[in-house]
Amino acid sequence: MDLTRAVSYLISMDDQIYDAAIVGAGPTGAALALGLAQAGLSVAVIDTRDPAAALKPDGRNFAIVTGSWRMLRKLGIAAQLENETQPLLGLEAVDGGTHFFGQPSILFTQDDLDSADPDEPLGQMVMAEPLQAALDRAMEAADGIDRIAPDYFASQTSSDDAVQIDLKSGRQLKARLLVGSDGMHSPVRQSLGIATEGRDYDKSVLTANVLLSRPHEGIARQLFTPEGPFATLPLPGERANLAWYMQRGAAEALAAMPKADAEAELNSRFADFAGEMKIEGEAGSYPLILQLATEMTGPRAALVGDAARRVNPLAGQGLNQGFRDVAALIDIAEQTLHLGGEIGSPQMLEAYSQARRFDGTGTALALDAIDRLFSNDASWTKPIRTLGMIAASKVSPLRRFLTQKASATEDGVAGPMRDW
Repeated sequence: MDLTRAVSYLISMDDQIYDAAIVGAGPTGAALALGLAQAGLSVAVIDTRDPAAALKPDGRNFAIVTGSWRMLRKLGIAAQLENETQPLLGLEAVDGGTHFFGQPSILFTQDDLDSADPDEPLGQMVMAEPLQAALDRAMEAADGIDRIAPDYFASQTSSDDAVQIDLKSGRQLKARLLVGSDGMHSPVRQSLGIATEGRDYDKSVLTANVLLSRPHEGIARQLFTPEGPFATLPLPGERANLAWYMQRGAAEALAAMPKADAEAELNSRFADFAGEMKIEGEAGSYPLILQLATEMTGPRAALVGDAARRVNPLAGQGLNQGFRDVAALIDIAEQTLHLGGEIGSPQMLEAYSQARRFDGTGTALALDAIDRLFSNDASWTKPIRTLGMIAASKVSPLRRFLTQKASATEDGVAGPMRDW
């Protein structure tokens, strides 16, 4: 037997059974690991990244809504990001595809949040790199978390009391619960035989950080056009992260243009809405795809984040839906322990599926419906859009419901997202 196989054999003889093994150490996987460890569970995190290597440059920015931010505060992450965030003080939506009563708009503010803290914002804008760095530091410092990296998930085999996880290095692990937090192409989901449904929008989203020529005042602004939405999300220092929905190929072509040409095209279309913009760094693009897993769980396994659903990024709900999965799974794990149940049991997994499948699918379909309704120039949709915008703007209970739903602070939200 060669040395590599001998080492793998000895490792596989380890009798330790982790309470949970999480595949993927991005924001959702890392947050889940921290929450489960805080609940007293032993956690293995399978991470493809080399811990000794520097974080790869990541130009993404996340709109972390209030409920998600409360969870990060409970996990000890929010305090590490104190000087890295831009508070979201308002959310504005403008229908640029209709001229009934001018251009109908809605502006949600902190007052619609109904928070016990009148100064609590609607959320925080956070750059991807400092968020991931804070989560990595917390995982390294936490008791009860073993980070196995770099390594890759290969396969899994479940039994009545545990699931065996085979890694590409040859290492084997056992855990009572396997969690796939490994993205929209999730190898864990595929190994469980869980299918997906959805559609390709045949669109892409252009993303870039821009310097604004006028104050953003902490307001995230979204203009609906027949082609698709155009949004600016506030960043520190009168900067913004923009998202421009375009036909597939157009976003990719614009991202590849010389910066001066891309700025000229951007400002010719949207300077009246957002002011003159100057692109910072590199522009990028990604395809717009709706993908929903047909099941949230399998034998001793659960899916979270993009492994469970890839949603339309309207209102920045992608990562926040993943954090709602995380909060629900932490809450249900704590309840299971309190009641003397078993981590990874069918009862625990059924509770998680019931908590998240309807809400996650409902949110995904609602975002899809909004995109379908507003991203067209059909005459019959314009009165409907106008009435909807007026109702959302003028009817206070509806405004509060929509704000609390978007910010994950509505009644019934899972444990770590509650107002602790």
